[in-house]
Amino acid sequence: MASNLVPFDPTKVMVIRDVVPKTVTTFSMPFSRYGNFKVGGRGTVVRLVSGALAVFSPVALTDEVKQRLAEMGEVKYITALDIEHHIYLGPWAAAFPTAKVLGPEGLPEKRASQKNEDVPFAHVFTKSPTVTTIDAEFDSEFSYEYVYAHKNKEIVFLHRPTKTLIQADLIFNYPATEQYSKTDQSPTAGILTKIFGALTNTAGNGQKRLIWYGISSGDRTGFSNSMKRINQWDFDRIIGCHGDVVDTNGKGIFQKIMEWHLSESGNA
Repeated sequence: MASNLVPFDPTKVMVIRDVVPKTVTTFSMPFSRYGNFKVGGRGTVVRLVSGALAVFSPVALTDEVKQRLAEMGEVKYITALDIEHHIYLGPWAAAFPTAKVLGPEGLPEKRASQKNEDVPFAHVFTKSPTVTTIDAEFDSEFSYEYVYAHKNKEIVFLHRPTKTLIQADLIFNYPATEQYSKTDQSPTAGILTKIFGALTNTAGNGQKRLIWYGISSGDRTGFSNSMKRINQWDFDRIIGCHGDVVDTNGKGIFQKIMEWHLSESGNA
């Protein structure tokens, strides 16, 4: 992977944080989209009551990450949250060969065309039929929605016990302060980063417009239906892959950004 996209030595810059002690841990690191936008990257691990670990959007599998995982439990689920978040999927699947790998339709074919590592997918989310069960252990704590109308084929998860929404590219929360906190780079430096950040923070209406006119424009009805189902969930925290974690009032932020999709007819 080109050094202008991900750090050469992730150990030096990765931030490991217990968002919910003994239950939810994030692994945050710098990531530069196309080498120009400082978007940051983040993986999330959830420890189930059983002790099993569910990994979402895995990041670099460093020695520190392996040590933290060993302290938490056994990796049993590894999920690529959309067709873009799979860079480290191969190493994780190889390190934990008994884990069930989840991902969206199109990802196995994309990885094959790119000659990535061969990963055995246990569950591939499709528009129809959609995945309605993973197994009893996983389903006892997670709800999930496949947003097939998202351009990146997004899978969104709710960890019900901690009221945590876990997603990749559905909602951004810029700037990526935590993800660049162990570097000598400003998370807001660069004109392209500033422009992109203005469109993808949660303070104004830029992200609402970006999703309405861009991300969901191919199938706005399908996207809206997914947002309405997610809106029925009880969550307060949002963990995304890009930008800072929304530690509280996540439901309100979600409703603000998705306001037009949550209404009956939309409002441009």
